[in-house]
Formats: sequence, C-alpha cells, structure tokens
Amino acid sequence: MALAGVRVIELAGLAPAPFCGMVLADFGARVIRVDRTRTTMAMDVQARGKLSVALNLKKPEGAAVLRKLCLKSDVVLEPFRKGVMEKLGLGPEELLKENPRLIYARLTGFGQSGSFATAAGHDINYLAMSGLLSKLGRSSENPYAPLNLVADFAGGGLLCAMGIVLALYERTRSGRGQVIDASMVEGAAYVGSFIWKSQNLGLWNRPRGHNLLDSGAPFYETYETADGKHMAVGAIEPQFYNELIKGLGLDPTELPLQMSVSDWPELKRIFTETFASKTQAEWSKIFDGTDACVTPVLSLEEVSSHPHNRERGSFIKDAQGEVSPRPAPLLSRTPASPSSSRDPFIGEHTRTVLAEYGYSSAQIDSLLSAGVIECKSKSRL
Repeated sequence: MALAGVRVIELAGLAPAPFCGMVLADFGARVIRVDRTRTTMAMDVQARGKLSVALNLKKPEGAAVLRKLCLKSDVVLEPFRKGVMEKLGLGPEELLKENPRLIYARLTGFGQSGSFATAAGHDINYLAMSGLLSKLGRSSENPYAPLNLVADFAGGGLLCAMGIVLALYERTRSGRGQVIDASMVEGAAYVGSFIWKSQNLGLWNRPRGHNLLDSGAPFYETYETADGKHMAVGAIEPQFYNELIKGLGLDPTELPLQMSVSDWPELKRIFTETFASKTQAEWSKIFDGTDACVTPVLSLEEVSSHPHNRERGSFIKDAQGEVSPRPAPLLSRTPASPSSSRDPFIGEHTRTVLAEYGYSSAQIDSLLSAGVIECKSKSRL
C-alpha cells in the first residue's frame, strides 16, 4: 500500500482527527491510537485498522512513554486545544528536537494563532467563520450546516491527511519533519475556494436560495416522488436540460425558458407536480442511461445494492457485517486495503506496541502497576 512503513501516533479525539487517522491507516500506515486510561468505551467509530495504547499522559511516566513512541515514529496527530501538549512537555518544539524527522500535525478548529485559537467550537462554528455557512440554506430560511461534513471532515480530517502526505513527501528530499497547523476554519474555506473564485461569474449574485446551485434553479433541485422518496436533478447544460424535459414527458414549447429566472418558481411547481406522479423506481427506469443528470436519492441502506455501486465495489462490509464506503481514490498499483476487523478495544494493544518500541516485559508490568498504562486483552472482554 502507498503508506506502508509509515508509523503514526494518533492522540484520541473526536470526528476529524480519527477520520484523518483512518485515511492514513486505510492506505497502509501503521496507526497507533493513544487513548486515555480509565475510559470504558472508545468514541472513535473510525478506528479501522488502528491499534490502541492506553496511556495516562498526566503522569510524567506516561508522557515519557509517548515521547518514546514519537521518537520512533513518523507522524504524530494531535487534536487538542492550543497549549495542551506544551503543558505536558510534548509540544512540537520538544518532540522535533528529539526526532527532527517527525511530522507533527495539529488539527484544531481555529488554528494555532489568532484571537480564537484557544476557543471551543464545533463544525457549525468553523463553517460560520469560513464564510461558507452564509451561502448554505434555502430562501427565507436560516443558514444550515450540511451535517458536520464540511469543516470537520473535508476541511479538517481530509486536508490534514493531505498535509501529512505532503510533509512526508517533502521529507524524502530534506530529511526533516515539520509542524502542520490544520485549521478547520481555513480548511473549510479552502474546500470552498470555488465560491470565492466564481463570484464574478454571476453564480451568487442573488440572495441565498435563489441562485443556480443553491436550490434556486428548478433544474438543480430535489423532488419528492409518489412513494415519498426523492430524485436529484442537476440538468444545468442545455443538452442535459433537454433530456430532463423529454424524460418528464413535458412539451418544451409550453414551458418557460430554462434561464428565465423570473419563471423559475413556476417551472419548479411544474417539476414538483410531475415528479410526484411516479415512484422513484419508475423515474429511475426512465432516466437511467440518459444524460438528463437525474438520479435517485439513495438512503445509506440502499447505496451498496445500487447496480453502479455494486459493480464498482464502492461499499465494503467489515467482520461485523457493517457497511461503509471503500477508501477513495483508487490507486492502480498500491490501492488501499482497509481492515475488515472490528475496532480495537481501548488499551488492547498496549503491551504489543510498547514491546515493539523497545519496552521489556518487566518495564511494561511496572508501568501497569503504577497506573501509567492500561492493558486489555480480548479474553477479558
């Protein structure tokens, strides 16, 4: 796999950092998640392929263990607020001094500098600060966040993973590590670069919910079907729009012009009534194989059985039978090979990992007795 041989220390966190770690693990990195001790259940549902070590970092001996792990690793992924690691003596200045080749990735909402650097927040706050939230939402409604996808996962976890890979590549030339300051505000904004770059094209001149791509246009919208399901329409180009009208069985001479913005509400009404006349399956049969840019809105339970997704193997099952997306993108020679095993228990691999990093059985037992580490085995659970 592409990242085979890369060793990553991931400090346990929520959502974006675990996703970043999972991406690295899927593509071959050996990812060791460092969990807190005295934690009964892991909140990381993106632990595929990871190992778990339970450390009490508040004890100097625990911090020393982490320092030793980082000394022999390539990447440390840290999701805490600014200053937390420095208080533990585990900040980038200290760790890079001991391991100059270390990539120290810091994934936070507001970044490592600025007046909000130490402030709490969640995806919706970072999205708001990025400027993108102001563009998301229907007409006459408050802006709304599309789940926690844009800031947490796209601008946060995914761009942080990209930063790590970039830093690893640069290290092959310089031999030196570096610090990655991954801000979810800036990451979300960067993901939305098209919004800034396209403002002069007239795509966003009207109020929210009245533009081409924000549910204003009747040919870029979702519509309910007779069975309460939905179809997604993205027929922007004239040739695709013509296919849409043909599939809907409408007479183009009796309809307003496609780009007559003042007629969009009337055209949307016509499309709404038409889509409501057939089931999703019926519309799918009509539009499948055409260039109308009309597709069914599939539920999470339906996606893996759709013919296209099934043919490509786009979704995979783990050992528990749970379905999730296959890692993307596909690499022809070194594709990802995601683990199908269950997620690790907290501390399940403490003894194995510490032995791998040079600790003797006696040292591990001593750390265990002192409450510095926790070791859990399958047999006890």
